[in-house]
Amino acid sequence: MLVTPFCLMLTCLQVSPDRSQFFRYDSITLSCEDPLNSTGWKVKRRTSDSGVRPCSSGWGFASSGSICIIGNTYPTDTGVYWCESDGGNQSNEVNITITDRTVILESPAMPVSEGAAVVLYCKAETNASKHKYNFFKDGRLVRSNCSGEMTIVSASRSDEGLYTCSASGLGESEGSWLTVLGDGNNKNIQLTPSSGPATASFSFPESRLLCHLIVGIPYLFSTILLGLIYRDRKRGKAAQIAADKRKNLDVNMERIV
Repeated sequence: MLVTPFCLMLTCLQVSPDRSQFFRYDSITLSCEDPLNSTGWKVKRRTSDSGVRPCSSGWGFASSGSICIIGNTYPTDTGVYWCESDGGNQSNEVNITITDRTVILESPAMPVSEGAAVVLYCKAETNASKHKYNFFKDGRLVRSNCSGEMTIVSASRSDEGLYTCSASGLGESEGSWLTVLGDGNNKNIQLTPSSGPATASFSFPESRLLCHLIVGIPYLFSTILLGLIYRDRKRGKAAQIAADKRKNLDVNMERIV
């Protein structure tokens, strides 16, 4: 299983198959991946009907402490999922949609790295070979074919947006947001939802902004504090030099007198 660089450092919720949309009665495996500690994490979710509840509290089956399986999904399982430790720490959040529609868009559940190859699949519930498929980004048609696949060879920030797809005669899928992380050092990560290795997905740009603020603010304060200390020391040294000069001048004047 491949993971994004984000998951190499932090606990991530992994979704298998790796996508955010599912048909009714599909099976989903949710697992908490922690590079430092594989125990002590539990899968939780927030839905419109039931609020916040952990796995096995009326939904899902916990095969182990950090793995939760939903055997038969229903639209009421639509919600936000994450991992949470006993101490209250939380992982990324993943939006999962269970639909009664006959078409879904299979896209990565977590963000993709800038420069990575991304494959989106438009999946019809029946008679997949008889349909023409259309892919839309932010409401605009961007691709039409009979294969039901759309490949983004090298993802960039301009590819970020809300994607949907449609199959002729069956209607349109729900929307899924594709997030592209600005990391050009991971161009060899191949992200192919459901047909390939499961990869990760984080959720919202606001989370990345919050992360940058948390990391950057202490650094900014430290830099300002060091600058003030350096300025005060420099002023103190200059004042001492001036005082020494005045003292020497006074001594010389006394000698002359």
